Order: sequence, then structure tokens, then C-alpha cells
Amino acid sequence: MSSRNPIIAVTGSSGAGTSTTTESFEHIFRSLGITSATVEGDSFHRYSRQEMDMEKRKARDDRRNISYFGDEANDFDALERLFKDYSETGKGKMRRYLHTFDEAVPYNQMPGTFTPWENLGDGTDLLFYEGLHGGVVTDKNDVAKHVDLLIGMVPIVNLEWIQKIIRDTNQRGHSREAVTASIVRSMEDYISFITPQFSRTHINFQRVPTVDTSNPFSAKAIPTLDESFVVIRFREGTSVDFPYYLSMIDGAFMSRINTLVVPGGKMGLAMELLLTPLILDLMNKKNESNKQLDWMSDL
Repeated sequence: MSSRNPIIAVTGSSGAGTSTTTESFEHIFRSLGITSATVEGDSFHRYSRQEMDMEKRKARDDRRNISYFGDEANDFDALERLFKDYSETGKGKMRRYLHTFDEAVPYNQMPGTFTPWENLGDGTDLLFYEGLHGGVVTDKNDVAKHVDLLIGMVPIVNLEWIQKIIRDTNQRGHSREAVTASIVRSMEDYISFITPQFSRTHINFQRVPTVDTSNPFSAKAIPTLDESFVVIRFREGTSVDFPYYLSMIDGAFMSRINTLVVPGGKMGLAMELLLTPLILDLMNKKNESNKQLDWMSDL
């Protein structure tokens, strides 16, 4: 963690809705005049799509599994190095993973490949990460310890699978059978690397549909926000003005002493109300730290 160069990470499984949440953060950043260095978690995959297909075949032949949820298919060293470098210097290196033809064409590359590594832009106020592993901890790496504000996006698992299946078939051209197979293949890594992160988060946003999602593998549409509630869990010990949020968000209620529940259609409002003061606090600490540094340099 660093008061001078704060890091915000939104972490969640593939299909959890982290990309949608990014839009809310971008709106907050614009309203506060914050310049962020935005980093996508997929850029820290270890393999291109073609290479990953080869690794899957090797793993299948060896009667084992490999998935993008686990350490074998991701470069956690590079991710932790970026977070550490940014927290210490405000600098670091990033690249992009190109999912689709539309993303790949400007780079004259094929989908499923990476752009070259490049330096983060100068003069950023904070680093914003969105992806699978913003709070990951392994025997070798501790990414979570560098994060100043860790947000978990955690729809209940059937909804998560529905979102992944429909996104990957409609937007990324995968077959429903292939996506279902990837869910099954990824389960061990999901349990080992993804879910433990949500015990380290400062806040979790868990969307719970109020419609039947009993068979996610036959679903034709994603339940809308208005067909959901959002369960918002705060880390124990976090100071939260719950009466204020209950008064500001129509239909909100408390389910536990540290848990606020809001109608799904109010999720964007809730995120802005809850996260804006936390981000402001990070920026105030950053400004105070810079003032102290300037004062010491003048001595």
C-alpha cells in the first residue's frame, strides 16, 4: 500500500460483471478530476489464445486441468511487480490482451494476442486494476498487500455462469459447449485462487437475482438489474454511515450489522455513494503525503 501512489483493484471471476463496474469507477474518476492508469487483468495471462489451446491439450493428455483462474496460466510475478513498482514510484509496465477482432485490428494483430509491454503514462493519480486476481495470494506472491482499496464483484455462482456463457458466446464467438467445458475445467482453480480473494476485500458487491436461475446452462438471457438485489458486505471494522445510505437509497435495508442490501436498479447509485468518499480519502492522503515530501525536500 502507498499513500503517495494508491492502487484500487476490482476483482472477480470471468463473467462476474467487473467490466460493468469499471464504468462506474470511470464516472467517479471524471467527476473528481482523477487521472487513472487503467490495467486489465487479462494482460497478465501467461499465454496467448493459441498457446493456451496447446497447454490445454497437454494438460488433458496428462489428465490434469489448466485454466485462466490459476497460477500456471498467469504471471503473478509480473502483476505483483507492477503493483509494487507503482506504489513505490508511480510507474510500471503494462500491456493489453486483445479479445476480439475489433480490439486487435488497430494493432494489426490477431485476437487472442498481447500488445507489446509499454510504460504507464506519466502524471497519473492512481492505478486502477480490473480483472481476476486483484487480491490474489499464493505461496510465492501477495498481490493483495499492495492494494489500498480492494473491491469484490461476486454475483451468485449461477448468475455468474449465465453472464459468462452469454458474454463468451455472443461477444467472443465461443460455442456454448466450449464455455460450459471451460467452467468445469476451471472449477479447482476457481476454488483455490478466485474465491479466497473475497475474504480479503474491503467491500463485496454480490448480485442476487429474484428470477429463476436454476439451470444456468440453458438460460437465454441475463437477469436484469431490476430483477436483482445487490448484497453489499463491508469488511468488519469499516466505519460506514449506514443510516445515511439507508436514507439515500430507496428500498435499501440491513441484513447484517456490516451488510447493506439495495435494489439491483440502485446499484450504480450505491456504488457512487459508497465509493466516492473512499476514493476521496485516498486522494486526500496522497495530497498530504506529497505536501510532506515537498516540505522535507525544502529543508
